[in-house]
Amino acid sequence: MSGVDDIIRKKKFLAEGNVYLPHIAVIEKVIEETPAVKTFHFNFKDEKLREEFTFESGQFGEYSVMGFGEAPFCISSSPTRRDHFEVAMQAVGKVTRALHQLGVGSEIGFRGPYGNSFPLDFLKGKNLVFVGGGIGLAPLRSLIWNVIDNRDEYGRVNIVYGARSSADLCFKYDLDAWEKDDSIDIVSAIDREDGVWTGKIGLVPNVLGEVAPAADNAVAIVCGPPIMIRFTFPALEKLGFTPEQMITTLEKRMKCGIGKCGRCNIGNLYVCRDGPVFTYSQIKDFVSSEH
Repeated sequence: MSGVDDIIRKKKFLAEGNVYLPHIAVIEKVIEETPAVKTFHFNFKDEKLREEFTFESGQFGEYSVMGFGEAPFCISSSPTRRDHFEVAMQAVGKVTRALHQLGVGSEIGFRGPYGNSFPLDFLKGKNLVFVGGGIGLAPLRSLIWNVIDNRDEYGRVNIVYGARSSADLCFKYDLDAWEKDDSIDIVSAIDREDGVWTGKIGLVPNVLGEVAPAADNAVAIVCGPPIMIRFTFPALEKLGFTPEQMITTLEKRMKCGIGKCGRCNIGNLYVCRDGPVFTYSQIKDFVSSEH
């Protein structure tokens, strides 16, 4: 498909060129990940759109509830698995609380996909280190399943994931599946003892230092709360990772999704337009104060 044809196809998908008009999607399944986080499986109401829609790991969409507005979230499922799409969100505002009230069969609005994606060509042949915290595992799991479904194209896979408590661990079914996969090394942890957890205790950057994945021919992909990301980058540098070997995805402060409102401007970048995926070398001068 030529570049022009691709642009035409994408404009057609975006409601005949109107980037602000969402398509209707139907919720097919709801999973309660934690008391505050739910994952929604959805599909487009229009069967033709189901067949035409494509996205890449790392991209995001705008999800809307009529009368409440819209909010941007990454697509948390893998593009290698096309029978449905997924989004995971924490109930923290008007839109997310409204979404959390919806059940199977409810209709929501979706527009997208927007933003760039994880650089698969750069990652191929390399050892991958995934570092996630809490709901920050959502964009990482899209890439992790993408890698698993194309396993022979990548080297070793390490996953370091943590949350405040065992109740705050998301995607426990994925964690179980990765634990059973002999091609993956995974360590899960919680910040402090909670009387239930029997695994590793410690903050994610500290656990990462204990696991000490090798930086040689490796790339680290990081996502989680801003404070976790802020301390994970120095931990990776101590292990020998250069800023070019560290990738993160920033979603904080995005609003319109297409670089018009200016809300996600950080330095000379617009997170929704230039990201949300960045290397640490691109953002290290302002990540500590802005992210």
